[in-house]
Amino acid sequence: MPDQASCPIARAAAIVGNRWTLLIMRDLSGGSRRFGELQASLAGISPKTLSDRLKTLERQGMVRRSEHRGAPVRVTYELTAKGQGLLPVLQSLRAFGETYL
Repeated sequence: MPDQASCPIARAAAIVGNRWTLLIMRDLSGGSRRFGELQASLAGISPKTLSDRLKTLERQGMVRRSEHRGAPVRVTYELTAKGQGLLPVLQSLRAFGETYL
C-alpha cells in the first residue's frame, strides 16, 4: 500500500477534504465572487472559517484573490486553472448525489 505522501488521492484530499472547501469551489465554478456573496451562499459558515478556507485555497494555487481599486477596495475570488481542474470531480460528486443520495 502506498504511503500518504505518494498517494495522489491523499494529496488531493489534503487540499479539498476540509468542511466547506468543496462548496466554496462549487460556488466559484460560476465565476468570480466577492467574500459577502460566498458567505451568503454558504449558509452557516462563519466569516473566520470562510476566510481561512479561502487563504488555504489561495496558498494551494486553487483560488486567485484580486483587489479592485475604488472606494471601498473590492476583493474578488476566482478559480485558477488548477482550481478549474477540480470541476470534473465536482460534477461527478453532483451526479453521485443526484443519483444515490
